[in-house]
Amino acid sequence: MKFLDDLLKQTVVKNSKGNTHVEIHDVTADSREVHSGSLFFCLLGAHVDGHDFVQSAVDKGAVAIVATRFIDVPSHVTVVYVEDMRKAMEDMVPYFFDYPSRKMRMIAVTGTNGKTTTTHMVAHILKHFGYKTGVIGTVHTLIGDKMLPAHNTTPDVIDLQRILTKMYEAKVTHVCMEVSSHALALGRVIGCEFDTAVFTNLTEDHLDFHKTMENYAKAKAILFQMVSATGQYKKNKSAWINGDDSYASVMADAVQDKQLCPVWTYGLNESAHFNLVGHNVHFTRNSSNFTLSYNGKAFEMETAIVGRFNVYNSLSAIGAALSEKVPMPVILEAMKDFKAVAGRFEMVDEGQPFTVIVDYAHTPDGLDKILDTAREITKKRVIVVFGCGGDRDPIKRPIMGRIAANKGDVVLVTSDNPRTEDPQSIVEEVAGGVMEVAKRKPNLMYELITDRHTAIERAISLAKDGDIVVIAGKGHEDYQILKDKTIHFDDREEARAALRR
Repeated sequence: MKFLDDLLKQTVVKNSKGNTHVEIHDVTADSREVHSGSLFFCLLGAHVDGHDFVQSAVDKGAVAIVATRFIDVPSHVTVVYVEDMRKAMEDMVPYFFDYPSRKMRMIAVTGTNGKTTTTHMVAHILKHFGYKTGVIGTVHTLIGDKMLPAHNTTPDVIDLQRILTKMYEAKVTHVCMEVSSHALALGRVIGCEFDTAVFTNLTEDHLDFHKTMENYAKAKAILFQMVSATGQYKKNKSAWINGDDSYASVMADAVQDKQLCPVWTYGLNESAHFNLVGHNVHFTRNSSNFTLSYNGKAFEMETAIVGRFNVYNSLSAIGAALSEKVPMPVILEAMKDFKAVAGRFEMVDEGQPFTVIVDYAHTPDGLDKILDTAREITKKRVIVVFGCGGDRDPIKRPIMGRIAANKGDVVLVTSDNPRTEDPQSIVEEVAGGVMEVAKRKPNLMYELITDRHTAIERAISLAKDGDIVVIAGKGHEDYQILKDKTIHFDDREEARAALRR
């Protein structure tokens, strides 16, 4: 609980009306969550304007409102006017919750692909060492072993601070957190003090929001500015960067004080001067093995996850764990029994004589890497089922079509989450890329099947001994977002049912 006048000292206020020395019991930008003693922020969102819900907030007991334009409220309710609502929230909300990130170690992972697996790997290693961990990300939020649903990769500033407070109260010592480019650009993580920052990679995605790859990279680089900023409460900062990625220098250059926050690199390029190097990489159907070089010593790594991309994820997680003072023998032991995260190269096995993989790959680079891995672990055909989401970057649709056609033997283009767009139109845009490749690849088999259920069933029916079926795009999701509703749909359930039939 705080007083409003103390909160207002944290930000720039144009003017106020009413008593500012009033107790604030909670803060929210959602009128449905208002209760007696709440401070309500009139946030302008993509679809709704918080100013339209002021009366509802007052009726439910809000004692103060933060607004950017004139609102009419009863005299007992205080109104504060600000120029920039998001900036006011970023300033006031972490203060209200007493800056919980300063009380725990915060490991932040950013990048286009690999964030979910890396955060779970780091948490697994830290837990193996005896720490109590929290995980915040795309799949779910974990407080110890307690699971909460996730709505965004990185929650908004109020939800995030509330979650971090719950974690601290639950005696979490280390938080492993996915930090998206949207969260960095929109200030959702303002007020968080990070200790270890990890960069996985940067490939084409979210250009509907960032417009250019340069803007996308700059958004990611904000994390490295934050972790290396002076005047922080905690010590022992570090930055781990994928040295093989073409945007590595952008992240490294964003580190403000390299003595306060050393920059460490990892990768698979043995000729580069990386701090962590993986080499002699070998894959089986359900494992990856490689040699790890660190500090002039070589260690044999054995993991129960597959793919070159997961070797990169392993290196990034190992680096973060080393920065958190976990000994290498503990890391090696923990990595042996790390299991794939739900929907990340997840195998669906019903005793069939071919392999079925469900993966979240929904970007050109993600699909490319998944199909490379599929090719490495089978000598037979690669059958691909995938689509592209609606209301998202349309530029990548034909690009992903070309990747699937180049890397696959059978391509079934289907619907993903069409949202407000026409599913058939999206399928046809993706198919444009497939058909380009088909002109010079006469043995390519492809079909357009808009219904995802039918497409998965068709892929399973086509598979023969030794083939691999890759169902990409939705991974862990158990829903499909249509124009007028959201329905239950789980690729793993669909694949399992088709295999049983």
